[in-house]
Amino acid sequence: MKKTLGILLALSLLSILSFGCATREYVRQQIEPLVERISKLESRVSAVESRLDNLEKKVGALTSDIEQAKKEASEAKSLADEAMKTAKDCCDKADAAAKRAEVAANKAEAAAARAEAAAEKAAKAFELKQRK
Repeated sequence: MKKTLGILLALSLLSILSFGCATREYVRQQIEPLVERISKLESRVSAVESRLDNLEKKVGALTSDIEQAKKEASEAKSLADEAMKTAKDCCDKADAAAKRAEVAANKAEAAAARAEAAAEKAAKAFELKQRK
């Protein structure tokens, strides 16, 4: 029994030593491709982060440009509203002036008609005086 136990122990120890230990060279061979892949990925991530930073700067600049454009559009709208009000006031004044001119023209026509009637009446009176 001692002999079988010794043989069993020796075989167990031999199998553990043959499978359990990895050499440094083996570990390097296994890790080297991973190191290369990781460094490539790190450089790609760095490039992506750089592009992202540039895009964030551009977005910030565009945001300020948009705010400036909104402000200018608001000012332009205010000026356009003011111009519209002024134009409406002028249009109202022009309409009022046209109405006053029409009333004056009607009065002038009426005065001309009265003057014409008075002239005819004076001409008839003059003819009558001439006949007498």
